[in-house]
Amino acid sequence: MRNGKEVVTDHGITIVYTGDGKGKTTAALGLCFRALGYGMKCAIVQFIKSNTSTGEYKFAENTPLVEIHTMGDGFVYDPNDADAKAAAVAAWNKAKALITDPKYDVIILDEITYAFKLNFLSVNELISVLSRRPASMSVVITGRNCPQEIMDVVDLVTEMKMQKHPFNVGKKAVRGIDF
Repeated sequence: MRNGKEVVTDHGITIVYTGDGKGKTTAALGLCFRALGYGMKCAIVQFIKSNTSTGEYKFAENTPLVEIHTMGDGFVYDPNDADAKAAAVAAWNKAKALITDPKYDVIILDEITYAFKLNFLSVNELISVLSRRPASMSVVITGRNCPQEIMDVVDLVTEMKMQKHPFNVGKKAVRGIDF
């Protein structure tokens, strides 16, 4: 019991972190960090990031309970970009394999929402795969402009709202904070 409520540990939930504010990936990684503390196995699929010199990648390389698959092609704005679409499809194929594998407790689909905005991936297919995941698995979806259909079926949605951002006044990304 915790504060008069029973703590349930045998089922997973689905989570969306969306919005125009900073913190979506950071929140997902914080959740991963918490799960690791309980000995849970985590996997992260990065749909946009293509750089493996980030802090999260360096951490995952040395942590046996977490896998990170950096499979993106960088930020893409052209829905006709065949290479970017191929990268998104490859990342989705990896994600589907992870989501159906019961050895994982937490799967993070980092910045997958951009692939829906560009029509690289099917929202309905994601919803179908989520419905077939192992009952104990949690899945976290991050990225701006999450399709409403996804938000309607997940258990928890948090929208990050930008109030102020250092990039807007010309400050550069900070190692250990932004990457």
